[in-house]
Amino acid sequence: MKNSEKQYSYEYPRPALTVDCVVFAYDEGELRVLLIKRGEEPFLGAWALPGGFVHMDEDLDTAAARELEEETGVKKVFLEQLYTFGAVDRDPRGRVVTVAYYALVKLTNYKLHASTDASDAAWFSVHDLPSLAFDHQYIFDVAFKRLQAKITYEPIGFELLPNKFTLTQLQRLYETILEREIDKRNFRKRLLAMDIVEELDEVEQDVAHRAARLYRFDRSSYKRYLKEGFEFNL
Repeated sequence: MKNSEKQYSYEYPRPALTVDCVVFAYDEGELRVLLIKRGEEPFLGAWALPGGFVHMDEDLDTAAARELEEETGVKKVFLEQLYTFGAVDRDPRGRVVTVAYYALVKLTNYKLHASTDASDAAWFSVHDLPSLAFDHQYIFDVAFKRLQAKITYEPIGFELLPNKFTLTQLQRLYETILEREIDKRNFRKRLLAMDIVEELDEVEQDVAHRAARLYRFDRSSYKRYLKEGFEFNL
């Protein structure tokens, strides 16, 4: 037998490995998170984060994207590793370590479709979550805190808004995520001074109030400024 074909035996038992996804979306002043209803034991019928076991022939990023698409129909989203959770008793099936991911998506871009071991998929307000399976409440809490911190030093909030938005919409998004009021004048002054949003020659349509000016995130300018040492700070 060639060396490359040797079968190895391990002295120590190996834990199973899973991935879980915390997917955030913003809907009319409400921050939401995507959950699935488990279609099998353990926690049959309970709500949980999308996720599952990593296959032997796939890397973590691939596994996270696959599980998210299989269980919810959501695909082609940017997933970023959040944290690794390895409490000994976190899964009643045995020793299971999970690598959590989080993502920000535009709610209207996706039509949910539950499949495989998920019997349902739905968006929930982050302030009105059902009881979650496993340690998924803790995973969600860590993801939410990461979002609250990161939105102040990276322009990730634009991922949750339409491509064209008003400054009021942007401010409300920040207030919703940070859970506090923001001074309107200072917010707009600091945002516009960074020169990463483009004012459009367009205004809101079909609104009852006075139509506000629309803006767009200038991604190319942001990337260019980033190379020059630019620091985003809101």
